[in-house]
Amino acid sequence: MKQKPEHPYFDAWLRRTRKQLSQSGCLSQVAQVLSQENEGSAEEWRAHLRLLLDGRMPPTFHLLARIETLLVTTTFPENQDDKQMPLF
Repeated sequence: MKQKPEHPYFDAWLRRTRKQLSQSGCLSQVAQVLSQENEGSAEEWRAHLRLLLDGRMPPTFHLLARIETLLVTTTFPENQDDKQMPLF
């Protein structure tokens, strides 16, 4: 019998957030914003976010919500390879 995950919603959030923050520059950008809003340098926030993404440190609800807001509202430059060429 398969064991039910202990925190299914958090686990799903963590998987999705890992994928989003794996985009080039995204982790650094989120860390920069968090450092401007809170104590600590961008480098410290990057290390903090990596601990969170590795599952070694649980986030507070406030941090989880703030990261979610930043990921939803932040636009990243489109990858040139992903653009479709015009037909005409």
